[in-house]
Amino acid sequence: MRSARQTLIRTFTALTVGAWMTTASAQAMDISPAITVGTQEFGLTAGYLFSHRLTDLHTTKQHGPALMPSWMMTITDPIGDSWYRGQVSLGAEMVYLEFREPLLTHGVGFTPRIKYMFVALGRLRPYAEFAGGPFWTDLGGRIEEQANQFNFVLTGGVGVSWFFTSQASFNIGYRFHHISNAGTAFPNLGLNASLPFGGFSFFF
Repeated sequence: MRSARQTLIRTFTALTVGAWMTTASAQAMDISPAITVGTQEFGLTAGYLFSHRLTDLHTTKQHGPALMPSWMMTITDPIGDSWYRGQVSLGAEMVYLEFREPLLTHGVGFTPRIKYMFVALGRLRPYAEFAGGPFWTDLGGRIEEQANQFNFVLTGGVGVSWFFTSQASFNIGYRFHHISNAGTAFPNLGLNASLPFGGFSFFF
C-alpha cells in the first residue's frame, strides 16, 4: 500500500513538473515583442574599440572600452511583406570612450541615431543602424592624425536583438567607428576602429 502511494505521488509529481515545463516552454516560444508606433526603447550598450590604421600615415593605435546609453522611439509600423519587413526607430545616444594608447585619454559625444529592425523572425530581430554627432576628446591635438579636441563621430553597424521577454532584449553586434574634425583643422586624417558590442534594451 505504501509502495503504491509512493508510486502515485512520484507519478503525480512527474506529471505536474512535466506540465509546468511544457507550459513554460510554450510561453517562452510564444514571446512576441510588443513594439508598436510610439514604443520607447531604453538601451545600455558596452563594447571595446580596436583601431584600424588604414594608411601609412595612420600611426596611432588607439583602443579601449566604450559605453553607449541610448533612447529611441519606434516611428513606423512594420514596412514590407518579405524578409526585409521591419520598423524604423529614431533617437539619440551618448558615447563615452576611453583610449588606452598611446596615452590614457577620454572622449564623450552625443549622436542622433536611426535604426531599422527586421521583424520577420519573431523574437530574434536583426537590425542595421547609423549614428553621428559632435564628439570631444583630449586625445585630439596630442597625436599626428587629429589637430584639435573638438571632433565628430560617425558609426554604422549591424546587430541582432534576442527578446527574452516581450519588452526586453539582449543585443550583440558590430560597428565601424570613425572620428574626425570635418576639415575644421589640419591634420585631419581621422581615427578608425571596429567596435564589437553587447547590451540590453527595454521597451515601454
